[in-house]
Amino acid sequence: MLEFEHKLPAMNIDGRKNGTYNNTELAIPGVLTTLDYRLGEFLHKLRVNIYEGRAMVFIDGRYMMVNKNWIRDHVHIMKAMKHFEYELRNFLDFIIETQRADGQYYELIKQLDDGHWKMVDEDCRVIYPDDNLALVRLELEADIEYLVVEGAMQYYQTTGDDEWLRRVLPKLEAGINYATSDAKRFDKNLGLCIRPYTIDTWDFTFDPASGLDRRIHENEPMCAMHGDNTGVWQAMRQLSWFCRRLGYNERADEWDKRAAVLRENIFKYLWNGRFFVHQLCVGHDGIDRLEAERLSLSNSYDINRGITDLEKSRSIIAEYMRRRETTKYFAEWFTIDPPYEKFNKYTQGEYVNGAISPFTAGELAKAAFKSGFEHYGWDIISRFIELVERDGDVYFLYYPDSKPQPQGGPSAWGAAALISAVDEGLAGVEDIDVCYRRIRFSPRFPVTPYTELRYFTGYELSGSIVDIRYILTDEGMRYDISSPAYEIAAHLLLPDGRSCSRVCVNGREVEFSCSKVADSMYADFDITTDRRVSIEVYF
Repeated sequence: MLEFEHKLPAMNIDGRKNGTYNNTELAIPGVLTTLDYRLGEFLHKLRVNIYEGRAMVFIDGRYMMVNKNWIRDHVHIMKAMKHFEYELRNFLDFIIETQRADGQYYELIKQLDDGHWKMVDEDCRVIYPDDNLALVRLELEADIEYLVVEGAMQYYQTTGDDEWLRRVLPKLEAGINYATSDAKRFDKNLGLCIRPYTIDTWDFTFDPASGLDRRIHENEPMCAMHGDNTGVWQAMRQLSWFCRRLGYNERADEWDKRAAVLRENIFKYLWNGRFFVHQLCVGHDGIDRLEAERLSLSNSYDINRGITDLEKSRSIIAEYMRRRETTKYFAEWFTIDPPYEKFNKYTQGEYVNGAISPFTAGELAKAAFKSGFEHYGWDIISRFIELVERDGDVYFLYYPDSKPQPQGGPSAWGAAALISAVDEGLAGVEDIDVCYRRIRFSPRFPVTPYTELRYFTGYELSGSIVDIRYILTDEGMRYDISSPAYEIAAHLLLPDGRSCSRVCVNGREVEFSCSKVADSMYADFDITTDRRVSIEVYF
C-alpha cells in the first residue's frame, strides 16, 4: 500500500517552509504541498485580487454584488468566483430580467456622469435618475448574449437550482435567438455572428470616433469574429444540456442541430488550417492584409469551449509555442499577434493592440493541460507564479517588456482564468453535473515538482467540497478523494516513461484501460463512490 509520508497542513516539513502562518492557502481552491508554498500562495494572491474587485450596486430599489459592474467581466470572473462567493445570482438575475423584448441584453451599470450612456441611442440604455445610474448596452458588443448563458451555467452548476433554471431558460433561449437572427448580429449568407471591426471581443473599432460612440452605424464595416461564434456555439450546447435536465428533449435536439450547423460554418469560414483567423471582413478589405495570420486571444477560449478536436486544439497551442520562439515580447500570451501598426489610438503593444494578457495565459494553460501539452501548461503557470512573486499581484495587461499595464480593465479577469487553469487543468477536477455529484478527475500533478500535496476545491455556497490528497513514489501514486460525487470518471496522467500495471480502489483491484493524449499516457477507469475513495496506481 502507498502511504502518505506527511500530514498537511504544516508550516515546515523536512526543514522547508511549506505553509504560511495562518494557512492562507486553506481556501477554495487551494493547495498545500510538502516542497514549498509557492503554488498555494499564488492561488491565495489570485483570490485576494478577485475579492478586491467585489463591489455593490444599488439600483431600482435593489442591491447586488458585482465584480465588476459589467456582466461580461462578472461572468469571466465567475469561473473562479463561483468557488468562494456567496452571492452569485443577483446581478445575473438583473441582466436577465431587464432583457429587451427582442432578446438583447444590457450589459453594464454606470453613473450618469460617467458618460457611457451617451455612447448609444435610447434603445440601448435605461436611465435610473433617482440612483444617478444608467443601464447600458454598448451596441457594437457581440458577446453578451452567450456570456449570460455561460453565467447561468456557472450559477446552476454551483447550486443545482432547477426552479431558477426553469424560470430563466426561456430568456436565455431568447438571447441566443436574437444573436442569431437580428441583422446587426448575424449574417445569414455566412451563417455566422457578426460585429463591427474591433480587436477580438473588445468594445471599440479602428475608427477613433468609436472611443465615444459605440453604436452600429448604417454601412458600418462588419466582421465575423471567431470568439463570438464559438461562444454562441457553446451557449447552444449549454442550452441543450439545460433543456435535457428539465425534460425538454425536443428543444434540446433543436439546439444540438443548430449548434452543428454553426460549427460547420465556423470551420468553413474562420479556420485557416492552423488556428482561427482574427476577423473575417464582410464586404470590405479590412485595415491590412494580415487578418488571416493574426492570432487573437479568443483562440485560447475556443479550445476550452470544446469546439476543437484534439488535433485542432494542439494546432492552436503549437502556434502559440512557435510564436514564443520568435516573438520579441517577454511571453506569447498575446491579446493579438501581430498587432496593428495602430488601432484606434493604440500603438503596437499598447492595451489590447498586442499587449500580453493573463486571461490568454490562463485559458492557454488550461487548454494545454487537456491537450497533451501538460508540461507546457505547467510552464505557463510557473512563469506566471514568477510574475506574481515579482510584482505582488496580477495585472490586467503587460507591456512587451513585462512591465504591468494595469489601466483599462479588471485584473480579476486574468486572475480567474489562472485559477481555473489550476483547478480544471492541473488538478483536473471538472464538475460534469451539479454540486460535484459527478466528477471528471484528470489530475496532472506528475508534471510538477510536487510529489505530495493536498488540494481543495468546491463551491462554498452549496457546501460541495472536494478534498484531494496525492503522493507520488517510485512504486506508484495515490489519490485519496473526499467529495459529494457518486460517480468519478478517472483519467490519471502517468509520469513520463511510466506505464500502469494495476489499479486499486479502496484496496481492491479494478479494471482499467490506458489511453494516450498525444504522447501522454493516462490510466482510465470509472468509480462509483460513497463520498470517500482511495485510488492507488502501481507502475
